[in-house]
Amino acid sequence: MGLGIIINGSSASSSSGVRRIHHQRSHSGDFESSSITVGDRDDSSTASPTTAGTEPRRKKQKRNKPTLSCFECVDRKTKASPNLLCDRGRPHCLACIKRQTECKYAHVANLLEETNRNASNGRRMTKAPKNKAGTVKASTPNAADRGFTTGRINASGSVATSTGLFSNVPYSAGGSSNVFGIGSEHPFANYWTCDGGLPEVISVLPDKLQADILLNRYFECVDPVYPMLHRQTFYADYEHFWSLPVPERNREDAAFIALIFVMLALGTQFVMTTSPREKKQSAEFYASASNQALRVGSYLSIASSRSIQAMVLITYFLINDNHASDGWAFAGILMRQAYAMGLHRDPNIVCPDASPFEKQQRRKLWQAVLLQDTFLTVLLSLPPNATHTDVNVEDLVDDDSSIASDDPTDTAYIRGSWSLANLVQETICSPRSLDLPICTTARHRSKLIADFRSVYRSFPDIFRSWDPDALAQMAQEKKRIVRQTLFLSSNYFHNLMLVHGSESPEVPVNVRGTLEAAHDAITSFFVLFSLFEAEARVWWVFNHRAFLEALCIGNVLRETTREPGGEESLTKDPLFVRAKADIHRMIEIMQLMSQGDQASETARTRIQVLSEFL
Repeated sequence: MGLGIIINGSSASSSSGVRRIHHQRSHSGDFESSSITVGDRDDSSTASPTTAGTEPRRKKQKRNKPTLSCFECVDRKTKASPNLLCDRGRPHCLACIKRQTECKYAHVANLLEETNRNASNGRRMTKAPKNKAGTVKASTPNAADRGFTTGRINASGSVATSTGLFSNVPYSAGGSSNVFGIGSEHPFANYWTCDGGLPEVISVLPDKLQADILLNRYFECVDPVYPMLHRQTFYADYEHFWSLPVPERNREDAAFIALIFVMLALGTQFVMTTSPREKKQSAEFYASASNQALRVGSYLSIASSRSIQAMVLITYFLINDNHASDGWAFAGILMRQAYAMGLHRDPNIVCPDASPFEKQQRRKLWQAVLLQDTFLTVLLSLPPNATHTDVNVEDLVDDDSSIASDDPTDTAYIRGSWSLANLVQETICSPRSLDLPICTTARHRSKLIADFRSVYRSFPDIFRSWDPDALAQMAQEKKRIVRQTLFLSSNYFHNLMLVHGSESPEVPVNVRGTLEAAHDAITSFFVLFSLFEAEARVWWVFNHRAFLEALCIGNVLRETTREPGGEESLTKDPLFVRAKADIHRMIEIMQLMSQGDQASETARTRIQVLSEFL
């Protein structure tokens, strides 16, 4: 993860008394150009040719810079081994993890790391960069968004939006009113009478045994990725609900009923024992019941934690159900409700008398809203909405003394996703929504990459030190952690790909960095498909993100062939050979998803688009 000081430029004037060595290096799939400034050596090779022998040699100056790498890496001088560079990760760097050695840092190194992390945690209103006067803005300033941007889709958003919608070509050709998904039918079928109310909704609940099975599927497949609910307290309320006589059940909180139904709907999406048609109908029926329960409870005027939780999950259901346009619109209402509830404010300010558990649940719920908004805007290249908040990531801590404590791994996963979402929203979402470069200068890119690597270093070791073989072994006993690792890695490397792929008049696309990040991102999807194929077929977000990564790889390869010697590079350079193999693998998976009883029309469209690169 970017060690040392990144200084842009590969040369310096002889009068500066220093020289800069320009090089490229790779770590965890990230390539970047960097320069290291070193003092002149005492040999004549460092002197300027015009002054050698005529000027006295300068005394070598020591740099007054603290050592930020761990003691073990410094002692072993791992800089000589590119694959074992100290990434300064906390609590352990990757090099020490691989060596199984003790990892310790100097006090000043820990102090600087904590200072940088706190400084980057501040939230600011996201603002797109201004264009320089007289500068002609490129129509598509990112390698990830270039490609088939004309003649296929009539979209009213950014160019990146049009590119990202290729996977929905069969459903989007009608025009801008049908933007992301099917959108031609109401997502919630109407089964309800005017006077039925909440009792009518409750009456269609499945029997408890069937409900238990579907909820178990939800907590197995969905909850690891979006650990928003506190499982113990939910099940306490759930069991209490079933213990009530029918008349009292009919007076239960409508938002809680909505939450149960949408969890049943999501659990049904991941059931593989029924036919695709039956599964789709059942899931959509439960989703309709969830929406009806919210309506009966006047959710537009009465917001609660449970209604917000239900709305977050309804949005994910709609997206998985190929109603992304409806999900986007529904998420807009959700965002306003979250603001109205004050979830964007520090609980210590808005509800100082609440219990620590209640404050933690508010923080977790805001994180869920922020995460959904941020990464949905990345995929659809639309402006972010969760831009005003003073909730601090660092305040989300485990309370081991509480009977309702959370899983420490879940807390670490939430904090990692939250920190990444903060950074992505502030630096990527707004520029892409306006087709503006993410990075405007070389220094800007270097700083942004350093920020991303700092966030990555903050992830726990278990989410950073992974490879396909290790994950396959871990999946036998720790499926929850594997799912979290894959989703977190996919999010991180996808956005790092966008940073490397950014182009402006002053900053060209970092081809190698883009391909490396895209490879790590799409590999997460490949591993998910190999370990949890049934789930990989359901997650629209993961599928769509992998498609965009393959599209980015194809764009880079096509542009490389237009350069002198490009055709030869594609056949001899291992990086380009691997990139082409990634597209082939993605097409193979899409072919599997386009066949059989669960055939996907979207997968067929993706095959058509990606095949054009080959």
